[in-house]
Amino acid sequence: MDFREKILQFIRIRGPVLPVQISKEINTDILIASAHLSELASNKKLRLSCLKIGGSPLYYIPGQEPRLQSFSQYLHDKEKKTYDMLSQKKILKDAELDPLSRVTIRQIKDFAVPLQVNYRGNLELFWKWYLLPTNDAEEAIKAIINAPEQPESQPEAKEEQEIVTTEKTGQKRDQEQPKEEMQTKIQEKKAEKSEKTKKQQTQKPQKASITDFAGQITDYFSKNNIEIIEKNILRKNSELEFIIKVPSSVGSLTYFCKAKNKKTINDGDLSSVFIQSQSRKLPVLLLTTGDLTKKAKELLEKEFRGMHIKRIG
Repeated sequence: MDFREKILQFIRIRGPVLPVQISKEINTDILIASAHLSELASNKKLRLSCLKIGGSPLYYIPGQEPRLQSFSQYLHDKEKKTYDMLSQKKILKDAELDPLSRVTIRQIKDFAVPLQVNYRGNLELFWKWYLLPTNDAEEAIKAIINAPEQPESQPEAKEEQEIVTTEKTGQKRDQEQPKEEMQTKIQEKKAEKSEKTKKQQTQKPQKASITDFAGQITDYFSKNNIEIIEKNILRKNSELEFIIKVPSSVGSLTYFCKAKNKKTINDGDLSSVFIQSQSRKLPVLLLTTGDLTKKAKELLEKEFRGMHIKRIG
């Protein structure tokens, strides 16, 4: 029996495995074991998980997907919450998820299957539990799309209809004057808004150049004796990533740093940065030229207490 067949037989019995387990089974070093596993994967005899344990994916035989659930404990805390929610509900509508769940559901690719549904000319994105049969998923999505509206909306619609009827029958003349006054106020507000916009455009300072924004970050690092290990420019003048070493009383600490040249940082921004830091298993520092929204501040206090945010510029 050659090594490849021995590996396949071992995985058939054991289920999803790591390269280190195979190296012990065939009594070789981990590099040789990884090479055998890669060859089997390229020949479609094995599949790789997106979930990583200690930086390594799991290798498994097609049909062993249900056994991946045994490794859900290795998901990050935020990913595990989304995993639990999807495993219970089976179908989730992307538009109804909070920003953090939208990010994490895209990280658990082994367990969440995206489905695009064309409804009345619009594409709607849904997420299916990976073990749910497609036919069952279609029925569940139809039930969500065709769900009746909430009963609270019916009395409101009825009341509005009665008001319209009343205006038509006897009080039309009485209602004309308030309408004219409202239209005048609306026009006045539009004029004021237009005037304010013109003033803002006149007084609006020019955008910072690429050098200015990068210079602000470099200046901040220099003043705080922070060493840059890696640097990645994602969007010119707006978004950069770093791996940095921050001095502390117990020695240098390695951080993942995101720098965003943005007026407002929302909850979605925080969620994305947090997940990126979690995937790198590093604490995070967010440098920004803007302010946090109310929702972002609430999320920071409740979910991301370990995140460090510094306003620069």
